[in-house]
Amino acid sequence: MNADHKTHEMTLTRVFDAPVAQVWRAWSESEAVRQWWGPTGFTAPVAKMDFREGGTSLVCMRTPDGHDMYNTWTYQQIVPMQRIEFIHHFADEHGNQIDPAAMGLPPGIPSAVRHVLTFKAISNQQTEFTVTEFGYTSPEVVEMSRAGMAQCLDKLAESLRE
Repeated sequence: MNADHKTHEMTLTRVFDAPVAQVWRAWSESEAVRQWWGPTGFTAPVAKMDFREGGTSLVCMRTPDGHDMYNTWTYQQIVPMQRIEFIHHFADEHGNQIDPAAMGLPPGIPSAVRHVLTFKAISNQQTEFTVTEFGYTSPEVVEMSRAGMAQCLDKLAESLRE
């Protein structure tokens, strides 16, 4: 981006009462992702994970009124138990990219959002997890993303307790 188009990032850090391997599985295994992906009230009926560098996972969050929103996560870097970097795109049910505006989402959401996830053991039973999303065009969109991700991470924390 040029200097006229400043972008914004969103960073959220959580400490989970679970070992790194368990938090890692929550992001890398289909069954685990389906338990928590999506904000409060949403379900995740689809999580087709192709969890490898160069792979693309297809995940779906279903709104409370039954509307499905698909995303792809295309992995740039995976450092086991430490770091996952992927590019998030909105998509159709076949994994074809869709412009967020065409889905009725607010302006300012880029079609590709780089995500960097880090995992750090605090103890054998606690993990510090940080997610950073890059490329948002306004502080308002950052806050919308932060709110949604915070709800996802609340659900993730709950799934780790079960």
